[in-house]
Amino acid sequence: MAHGVSKTPSPADIERERRLAEALRANLRKRKAQARDSKAETPPKD
Repeated sequence: MAHGVSKTPSPADIERERRLAEALRANLRKRKAQARDSKAETPPKD
């Protein structure tokens, strides 16, 4: 049984999702910056 799918998400769920999205965006920015900085030294291994 899926829990709380048809119900509206609680404020706590909304907050958790928002924090998660922010963390992902910040992480992506950091990785892009690091990739830019280290591109001259080492080829990207993805």
